[in-house]
Amino acid sequence: MILGEWRAHPMRVLTAAAAIAIGVALGLAVHLVNASALSEFSKAVSAVNGDAELQVRSTTSFGFDEALYPRLARLPGVAAVSPVVELEAGTDRTGETVTVLGLDVLRAAVVTPSLIGRPLSADGEARGPTMDAAFDEQAVFLSPAALAGRMVGQEIELTAGGRKAQFKIAGVLPGAGEERRLAVLDIASAQWRLGRIGRLQRLDLKLDKGADVQRVAAALAGQLPADAQLVSRESEARRSDSLSRAYRVNLDMLALMALLTGGFLVYSAQSLSVARRRPQFALLRVLGVRRRALLAQVLAEGICVGLAGGVVGIALGFGLADVALRVLGGDLGGGYFGEARPQLVLTPGPALVFLALGLMTAIVGSLAPAREAARAQPAVALKNAGDAVDPRVTPPIWPSLVLLAAGGLAAFAPAVRGVPLFGYAAMALLLAGGVAAMPRLARVLLAGLQRRPLGHVAADLAVKRLWGAPSQAAVALCGVVASTSLMVAMAVMVSSFRGSVEDWLTQVLPADLYVRIEAVGTGGGFDPAEQARLAATPGVAHIAFMRTTMLRMSADAPPLALIARPEGGLDQGGPPMIGRTAPAPAGAIPVYVSEPAAWLYGWKAGQEIALPISGADRPFFVTGVWRDYARQHGAVTLESHDYTALTGDRSRSEASVTLAPGADREQVARALEANVPARLAGRVTVAEPRAIRDMALRLFDRSFAVTYGLEAIAIVVGLAGVAATISAQTLARTKEFGMLRHLGVTKGQIVGMLAAEGALLGAVGGLAGIGLGLVMSQVLIHVVNPQSFHWTMETRPPWGLLASVGAALVASAAGTALLAGRRAVSSDAVRAVREDW
Repeated sequence: MILGEWRAHPMRVLTAAAAIAIGVALGLAVHLVNASALSEFSKAVSAVNGDAELQVRSTTSFGFDEALYPRLARLPGVAAVSPVVELEAGTDRTGETVTVLGLDVLRAAVVTPSLIGRPLSADGEARGPTMDAAFDEQAVFLSPAALAGRMVGQEIELTAGGRKAQFKIAGVLPGAGEERRLAVLDIASAQWRLGRIGRLQRLDLKLDKGADVQRVAAALAGQLPADAQLVSRESEARRSDSLSRAYRVNLDMLALMALLTGGFLVYSAQSLSVARRRPQFALLRVLGVRRRALLAQVLAEGICVGLAGGVVGIALGFGLADVALRVLGGDLGGGYFGEARPQLVLTPGPALVFLALGLMTAIVGSLAPAREAARAQPAVALKNAGDAVDPRVTPPIWPSLVLLAAGGLAAFAPAVRGVPLFGYAAMALLLAGGVAAMPRLARVLLAGLQRRPLGHVAADLAVKRLWGAPSQAAVALCGVVASTSLMVAMAVMVSSFRGSVEDWLTQVLPADLYVRIEAVGTGGGFDPAEQARLAATPGVAHIAFMRTTMLRMSADAPPLALIARPEGGLDQGGPPMIGRTAPAPAGAIPVYVSEPAAWLYGWKAGQEIALPISGADRPFFVTGVWRDYARQHGAVTLESHDYTALTGDRSRSEASVTLAPGADREQVARALEANVPARLAGRVTVAEPRAIRDMALRLFDRSFAVTYGLEAIAIVVGLAGVAATISAQTLARTKEFGMLRHLGVTKGQIVGMLAAEGALLGAVGGLAGIGLGLVMSQVLIHVVNPQSFHWTMETRPPWGLLASVGAALVASAAGTALLAGRRAVSSDAVRAVREDW
């Protein structure tokens, strides 16, 4: 019986299976890309960290006092300690940066042997290390990625911390992996020639065999100053995971929207199939088939559809993941992992999980039609091929209200480990509640038309048909509402986000020109003399210098941005503030914190906070919270003189320029470029605010490119389901059309009736879908986004797009019904009713 049904209506089954396949493929592809990117990122982190069991890392790029090294080396349980200077440096290649590691080779050979360089033989093979190369102040060993295009013996220029130095390539780092750009040199040379005398960025530790790691870690933590933290492999893994977790989870959920839409399509296909076969099922019941057997048959159909779609989806998902990694990279355009192109990691576990999700979606979509087939009364169904629901009975509204209320309550729940699980649950409950309200909503919207004659045969017949077959109308509306509401919710969120970012960029870029050092590296920038030279450039009325560096608040969280702004920078036309501001009390260091930092660490205006900065003998006081869309993991801003007093760093890496009245912008920009010191030549950009805004918006659109693509696919799947549903309903009503022809209704009037039905379904479904989508968008804007990315924004619906979507729904539904109707009424009226009895 199942095969007979599929042979009779193959396209209906193929459409449902294709929807499941697309949903499974998208979800699996996004998951595989994320897993591959995290694996590659973890390898890159391991390449820099080496084989250390524990590490002590500085909280800022300026490092900690090297006197900490001998104190920790003498602690019980510590077998060996390797001191490390770690900093980012530019090279003689434009735009290239490398991670420079200064190592004590004798210590590193015991603690982190994978970081030891090897000279290359004449045939290009790595040999064992030689002492001459290891302690040569000119020698540097490069990872394979950094060595590409260079030769052993060739010179390489490194610029870091305001210093520029020449080194000679002595060999390769075979343990550094293929992607990470590393440069290893002797620690004394790194401290002396790159300006790091007396400072270390980390200590790599090896413990005694059998030592209690927890006890040793506690002893180490008790010895650390404010500007150093204890780091383990587990905390580094958590930090790597948290870097892009919100972006990855949101992409996963968005990909599963297509699977959810596919579930509604399975429901529509199965409902139509059951409705068409009601007399067949009734005859089987009369012949002795039990209800349980009919239930099993319909569920078996759904399981077969889910399995077929799931298997195809898995194969398609692997292919999509491979293409995405090659084209978009491991972060799918999000910008979290740079330009790395990781290799696809193939594991059977995720494939089985998504196969199970596709199967479960098909089963859930088939459950309600299966129960309807089993519960139908045989005597009634044998003679009545009409709607399964009595049109005189008002559809209940309480299930919808319960689901909507549950969705509203879930929206107020907090995030779970930084993931808005309840926010996504609220979206699903609101969607289910909106779909459940369709029978009642359709009845309310059509009530006014049903009570009065419209004066046109086709329109009157269309309204009476929808009124008299509420369950079939509800089935058709499910796909419309599901696809439309999901699309509208995403469109409103993205439009609101982009509009808020655009306005924010206008507010934070008020100057005439902006100067920035690209790939500034650790501690580099314009020194005070160079700052004065730039300020004296003809045509410059005022120039304000800034400095941005990183501040690690905890071992397992991404670092904050620590920003030194000119005095009064936030009080004089700076970024938009959120809420109240509070003046700092006497003796406290005033700081402003960004909105993401306030979310992550619970900071509020008027609160004293602790920052792990060495030399801070006064408390930090939060003066206010400012809106920042540029740094997802938070930022702390303090006055320039406070920053210099705390860190000793007088260099600055950015500047905003206000022009003198009448000054030519292009001439001033060229003059500023001419005043750039030679050591920074080719690494300084001078840009207008408009160019920066355009570039930022391009980056925004790039990071949302995958979002747009997933959204478009979900819409296509939903619209295909709507078209298939309406077409199937139309083709299944051949007997009805034959009877209407016998009663004197012309073919043109029947086709007009079907077009009117499609238009009404599209209008009702579009109106409900847009309304429900606007409600769901508020969950995305005010719950999911703040809990995921810690950003808030104002709602900005794209009214033009919403109007276009509504019009397209009405046109597509009417057009589908029209085309299917012309085919359905093409048969002879007598043959159409020959089986009616």
